[in-house]
Amino acid sequence: MFDYTAPAGLLAGRTILITGAGRGIGAQAARTYAAYGATVLLLGKTEKHLNAVYDEILAAGHAEPVVIPLDLEKASPEAYSELAAMVEAEFGHLDGLLHNASILGPRTPLEQLAGDNFAKVMQINVNAMFMLNSAMLPLLRLAPDASVIFTSSSVGRKGRAYWGAYAVSKFATEGLMQVMADELDDTSIRANSLNPGGTRTDMRAHAYPGENPDTNPTPAEIMPLYLYLMGPDSIGVTGQAFNAQ
Repeated sequence: MFDYTAPAGLLAGRTILITGAGRGIGAQAARTYAAYGATVLLLGKTEKHLNAVYDEILAAGHAEPVVIPLDLEKASPEAYSELAAMVEAEFGHLDGLLHNASILGPRTPLEQLAGDNFAKVMQINVNAMFMLNSAMLPLLRLAPDASVIFTSSSVGRKGRAYWGAYAVSKFATEGLMQVMADELDDTSIRANSLNPGGTRTDMRAHAYPGENPDTNPTPAEIMPLYLYLMGPDSIGVTGQAFNAQ
């Protein structure tokens, strides 16, 4: 596990947008960032799940979050522009962006992978991530220092049979991170990728239905790396591929 102990108030005064914030790792990251002082913007498809995370954060006495229902499969370019305008009007800038949302898609040989299934995975995992990233970049530039975390996978660093569109999408995620980090190397924005590893989530259970979930850490146990990369202790660290475990 990544060894880092975050000081209290690490993210105080920061505004952080998290995609896929309604469940799993995204929900835990939202709760954790809020606990360390951030105002979190909860973006996801299912408003019910986002509202549950909102209620948990409020009940814990942290800064009031913002719920942003958005279907990344269907969102128009105008939706991203409107979101950026809202964030700028409410907060003036954005300090952090965690690209967490993604779907697994079919785990099947490439020759059996339907084109529409491939396109759906790429739309959510890559195209939507790119559109959101582009819309938020001007607001990240306005922050004193800003961090963008791209969620990767071991199959996005070395291809593996039967991981199909998901693996391809994670290779694309690594590529987007590297290009962005290189382009912004002389700015106050840092970009890195994070491979959570096998974690006790619904996506993991779907990918490995025969696995005992208790053999994997909970999302809460892998949060040290999420805190390190989002907080000021990682200023100057960019273009790197990290593993939470």
